[in-house]
Amino acid sequence: MNLLSTQQWQPIAKAHRARAEEWTVPYRSRRAQGSMHPVYDFLFIYYRFAPAQLEYWHPGLGIAVESSEFLSGTNDKFYTLNEGTLHLDPAKLDVKSRKRLQWSLDLCRAVDNRPAQFGCFGMHEWAMVYQGGPEGRARHEGTLPLRLPQVEIDSLVKSRPICCSHFDAFRFFTESAMPFNRIQPSQESRMLNEQCGCLHTNMDLYKWTAKCMPWVGSDLLWDTFSYAVNCREIDMRASPYDCRQLGYTPIPIETAEGRAEYEIEQAKLAEQSKVLRKRLICALEVVLGSRHTSEK
Repeated sequence: MNLLSTQQWQPIAKAHRARAEEWTVPYRSRRAQGSMHPVYDFLFIYYRFAPAQLEYWHPGLGIAVESSEFLSGTNDKFYTLNEGTLHLDPAKLDVKSRKRLQWSLDLCRAVDNRPAQFGCFGMHEWAMVYQGGPEGRARHEGTLPLRLPQVEIDSLVKSRPICCSHFDAFRFFTESAMPFNRIQPSQESRMLNEQCGCLHTNMDLYKWTAKCMPWVGSDLLWDTFSYAVNCREIDMRASPYDCRQLGYTPIPIETAEGRAEYEIEQAKLAEQSKVLRKRLICALEVVLGSRHTSEK
């Protein structure tokens, strides 16, 4: 086990918190004012992880730090504090947590072993506002205007093949748009359907990493969060919403040029996701392969 002295780990933890607070502090301020950012705040609202979880620094398994007390965000549930050192203790990995980590590992392996599929062109966001959205109300109504008239959005949804493989995106389709999708993904079929060409599958790397904390460490959590921000920006630029007031140039997937641009960006994100996913796989393999794991 590597040991970080106080002089080594404190600057790392401070720097981590500072970069996290560049996102969490504005989010808390917007939330208090009831004025949310329709692009960025998705990452805090949809994924339902407290901003503090991103702010806390965790070294990850196999790294001990010099400390006479538990750090912010740590306690004796998973950590052991002994003779001035603090470290994650694999013996405290309970059965419930182990199952959660194993499921995340299995999903990441399944996605990693499956070839990337492109050609969806972000049509999931369009299917979510088909015929005006659920109950005739689009998700960002009152926050972001639509780029095109509703009749043109509906026409595009009906005319383009939709091939969404991500259940958590598909479930937000309007009921009338669901039959247009080539497959009908479900929670149960997630392991069979998800693939690394999917922007939402890749954005979810942040979700699975967060669910595997503190075991996989804050460096990976931050990297997957930053990556998810990039995915979200492309997601909204290609959506039927007009994000120009937020400084985003639309990717007009209703045109051939826009679809080509989207596929280029999608392929870039897919390549980046492979590196992050392999890091998460390796970290989880180490955690789940650790000896002295509790079976209680």
